[in-house]
Order: sequence, then structure tokens, then C-alpha cells
Amino acid sequence: MESLYLLIPLSAGLVLLIIGVFGWAVNRGQFEDLEMEAERILADEAPPLDGDQALRKGGTEESPTRRSSPERGDC
Repeated sequence: MESLYLLIPLSAGLVLLIIGVFGWAVNRGQFEDLEMEAERILADEAPPLDGDQALRKGGTEESPTRRSSPERGDC
């Protein structure tokens, strides 16, 4: 019975915290454009996150370990 004196205020505080975070997300516009996010996964080509990923997809650039150097005589 004594544990209820602790658990009820803690659960009420947790509910208020969750409602506050949800209200903050709604006011900040987190739920504005849900259709675009649903269609983004269906797009054919996603833009690369960085330049290194774009080079790996193209395959035209040599890897740094396989480059020939004049001092090694690989020309």
C-alpha cells in the first residue's frame, strides 16, 4: 500500500511529461508533411549522403590503395 503513494505521482508525472513532449512536437511542426515521408521510400534514387558514397556507386574512381605511383614503377 505504501508503494502506491510513490507510484501514482510518478506515473502522473510521466503522463504529463509525455503529453508535454507530444505537444512540443506538434507545435514544432514534426507532423506537418507525412505524405512526403511516406513517398520518399518509394523514390528510385536517393541522393548520396556524402561524396564517398557517390564515388562507390559510379565505380569510375580507383581506390586509394590501388593507385599506381611513379616511385613504385607501376606506370
